[in-house]
Amino acid sequence: MDPDRYLERLAVDPDRVADPTFQALERLQRAHVTSVPFETLSITGDPHGARDGEGIVLSIPALYEKVVERHRGGFCFELNGLFGWLLTELGFDVTRVAARMVSDLELPANHHPLLVTLNGDDHLVDAGMGAPMLRRPVPLGESVDRDEAGVAWRTADSDRPDAEYLLQYCESDDWQDRYVFDSTRRELDYFAATCDYLQSAPESGFTGDPVVVKPTPDGHAKLKPTVFSRTRGDETDEQSVDEAEYRRLLRETFGIEYGDQ
Repeated sequence: MDPDRYLERLAVDPDRVADPTFQALERLQRAHVTSVPFETLSITGDPHGARDGEGIVLSIPALYEKVVERHRGGFCFELNGLFGWLLTELGFDVTRVAARMVSDLELPANHHPLLVTLNGDDHLVDAGMGAPMLRRPVPLGESVDRDEAGVAWRTADSDRPDAEYLLQYCESDDWQDRYVFDSTRRELDYFAATCDYLQSAPESGFTGDPVVVKPTPDGHAKLKPTVFSRTRGDETDEQSVDEAEYRRLLRETFGIEYGDQ
């Protein structure tokens, strides 16, 4: 596994991230989120064919082969799992942490973000969410201004007994909860059981139709088996797609060649 090949996948010049600074971290997170799509095809398989999903293996070599060598995406355990390895290789002080998405199905450790410590201060780093995507680090206890998609983010102390911190986002006027998390250090295999459940359980939101999401300069694009949409602020444009158009969009918009891989 070669960090420089990973950086090439992200279109990042190694000289611009040679030192573990906040500027380098911000550059890497933005590049990762905008280069590597959030996608669930490994779980669901081909929605227009007989090919089953290959399943997800939470090991760094397997994730590297998928994301770097095959130019695929993934979901949180995969993307932040591998991104945490890259940041560590580049000299950052990285802590893997567990989060719980604020949703109807609140499983323990159903999300995996990262904490990166710079000059004694912790920053939440997450390259593995669906829309809206977190495009830059958020210092714990602080907020960041609206990004180019018009989304602001902040972390705050959680009032829940099962978490230390809360991540919130604001797309218009109201702040919404995204997930709660704590700062306990975890290993990647800590998430294996939840990962297996989410990729197999009928009630999991990941075992239905596949979804592929990638940021655009002012929002995000999303592809489902029969619908392609682009969201800009509060406006979403949708169009129906057939199998041929689905495969073309998967290749040209999301950079995924989903053929014989």
